[in-house]
Amino acid sequence: MPYYTKLGSIPKKRHVQFRRPDGALYSEELFGTEGFVGPTSTLYHVHPPTQVSGWKPVYKTKPEYVEEDIMRMRHTMTQHIKPQGDPVTGRMVLFGNADVEMGVCNPAEKMGYHFKNGQGDECLFVHYGSGTLRTMFGTLKFRRKDYIVTPKGTIYQMDFDERPDDATDHDAFGGYPKAEMPFGKMVTFETANGSHILPPPGYISKKTSQFLEHAPYCERDLEIPFTDEDHPLCHAALDGSDEGQYEVRIKARDTAHSYVYTYHPLDVVGWDGCYYPYTFNIDEFAPITGKLHMPPPIHQTFEGHNFVICSFCPRMLDYHPEAIPVPYNHSNIDSDEILYYVEGNYKARKGISSGSISVHPQGIPHGPHPGTVEASLGKTYTDELAVMCDTFRPMFPTKAALHLDDPKYPDSWRADHHAPLQNGKANVPPKEPVNTWD
Repeated sequence: MPYYTKLGSIPKKRHVQFRRPDGALYSEELFGTEGFVGPTSTLYHVHPPTQVSGWKPVYKTKPEYVEEDIMRMRHTMTQHIKPQGDPVTGRMVLFGNADVEMGVCNPAEKMGYHFKNGQGDECLFVHYGSGTLRTMFGTLKFRRKDYIVTPKGTIYQMDFDERPDDATDHDAFGGYPKAEMPFGKMVTFETANGSHILPPPGYISKKTSQFLEHAPYCERDLEIPFTDEDHPLCHAALDGSDEGQYEVRIKARDTAHSYVYTYHPLDVVGWDGCYYPYTFNIDEFAPITGKLHMPPPIHQTFEGHNFVICSFCPRMLDYHPEAIPVPYNHSNIDSDEILYYVEGNYKARKGISSGSISVHPQGIPHGPHPGTVEASLGKTYTDELAVMCDTFRPMFPTKAALHLDDPKYPDSWRADHHAPLQNGKANVPPKEPVNTWD
């Protein structure tokens, strides 16, 4: 997290006595990364965070990748995945490698436990739905089109708002009935190599750790944990009246482990530091535009080791009088490109709709579909909205991805790229709305 904040009650100095109202000491915890030299927060617990009464492995989390027929462009159709599990167990990994796992989640039930990802950071993009994330750092409210960035080791419980039964909210859920989407839908990114999901270093001042003026978002756009009368920071009782059995599932070493706490796991009375979860709504991203077509890195929003997450948002298009506002053909020499389509106009991609995922492996040239270049000429604005993951090592599909695959997608470029000539002049098709996705 790029800037310092604090919440709740903390002592004046670190590593000094800080006592509860009954005279006992609060239990201090330094919560951080990179062996005490990376981002940290200092938390003060009612109970020692080391106390657990039992633990056991419950299920494996390592995805099963398919390593055959991977060097082709793919269209993965997630529009009609069935609801399953909760906001954690319902995650369906579709693509991944040793650095990052990307998938979708359409939960069917609420979480009856707390969760800690001890293996990697999480970035969840909320396509549909809203709710509350209760964490050891406080409460976060999330809504449609929020990124939820949760650093490794954070204990949380994710609670989606339940939809009404009268079908009045269909527009907010893409027309899906409640039976097909009881709570909402997320795109999930999890680091698999222990790295952290952070704003790009090029957006941050090396001297002050502030967002720089050219960055497409800044501190004001980030929603950080809060506490109030209805959303307490500490859920534990000082008198021990909350003693019982509370399950915390911890993901580590490709396994989910069930730990039993004898007190409420959200027992922090105060904390400060630069390591905590936050949300960022994609509508707050301010796209960088130019005279001629800008390359995909200008859409970068977050990065981890060997991958980036980008936001393609509604924006003005190129203003050179002869500009071509769709991407030029390009080869992903170093990167796999995986694009999740959120909303907007999909005329530049045949057969693509909201919820589609396109996959373009490294080394294969790709670009606009036939006819879209001429159709784009003269356009000044695009209403596209998409989330992209670029990786620097090959991404492999899972068996789940193969079940959602459109086998005809690689053939969709098989046509004359240019409009046919009539009497020596291009037969330009009528102007239609266009998007500019890679």
